[in-house]
Amino acid sequence: MVTVEAAGPAEVTARWRVVAAATGPADRAAVEHAVRAAYRAAELAEPVEVRWFGSPFAAAEEALRLRAGGAVSVREAVRTAPWEEARRQAVAEVGPAGWAAHWALTGGELGPVTTPLADRVRNAVLDRLAPEVDREEAGSREAAEAARARRTTARLALLDAVRGQHDAPWFAALEAAGAGAAVAPLAEVAREAGWWWPYQDVALVSERPVALHRDEAGRLDRADGPALEYPDGFALHAWRGMPVPAEFLAGLGSVTADRIRTEENAELRRVLLEHYGYDRYLVDSGAEPIHRDETGVLWRIVLPDDEPVVMVEVVNSTAEPDGTFRTYWLRVPPGTRTARAGVAWTFGIPESEYHPQRET
Repeated sequence: MVTVEAAGPAEVTARWRVVAAATGPADRAAVEHAVRAAYRAAELAEPVEVRWFGSPFAAAEEALRLRAGGAVSVREAVRTAPWEEARRQAVAEVGPAGWAAHWALTGGELGPVTTPLADRVRNAVLDRLAPEVDREEAGSREAAEAARARRTTARLALLDAVRGQHDAPWFAALEAAGAGAAVAPLAEVAREAGWWWPYQDVALVSERPVALHRDEAGRLDRADGPALEYPDGFALHAWRGMPVPAEFLAGLGSVTADRIRTEENAELRRVLLEHYGYDRYLVDSGAEPIHRDETGVLWRIVLPDDEPVVMVEVVNSTAEPDGTFRTYWLRVPPGTRTARAGVAWTFGIPESEYHPQRET
């Protein structure tokens, strides 16, 4: 008799990491089968219809329309109740004292990347459905109150959602603890689809993205297009995790030092600087060094309405294969006053303790 060992936390987490980042069309037949199974598991009648949408935004728009027409959300029965049962089973299996360690190996591994992404999607959908405006923008108190009411209604519609693949951290933790059976239909939906909304007679299901671009830290990041894009065109643009307008990215290729200097938004100015290159900006902006010593040259870039950018220019004492010596630019705290202090800071020691025998 061959015994098949259960997958360990690392293997389970690795599988759900793939699910969380998956792109491309869903297996709609499999998803619809799993959605109906989730209703049956909750002892509810199956939905009369499963409707598909090209993005969470499009599905949320329909959820708003359904709510306005009196549709009843069954999320509590379909998602919340089995979720609570699965978590109870998981804690019983690993023990209350062991839950923190178990979570760290499973959901805690995926959460720092997946949860911020889900929050970004939620916030972008909310802002598209009901932009936040103040009285001055609205033109009157009544209009501002109406805008706030729309935003509240949109938030409620988003609370009806099940986050599909973006619930991967929880699925990893529950499955690795042997408690996945209670949420098995929900997990099947998550493996193939994005966000979905369970209502009494109809389920709304969003496709997954068609493209997802992230940097080495897992943040949304793309300079030449959407960092996250859905099949119906709904998209998020970002540079190293920071939301940016699509038109802003379109101009990165032709950015100049003067364009950087005149950018009024401090966060966007930092994006321009990173893309342009601090060393290049120092040269093109006519910046002057504020300190020199045997370790390097300290430069300061003064920016309007923002803290200065301070950098140390150092030259590698070891020659490259072609005989040249490479120059490095090290960003240091704004309060740095000497090049030696800046270099010492990069090693995590005070200036007084920095006495290298040989620079490398």
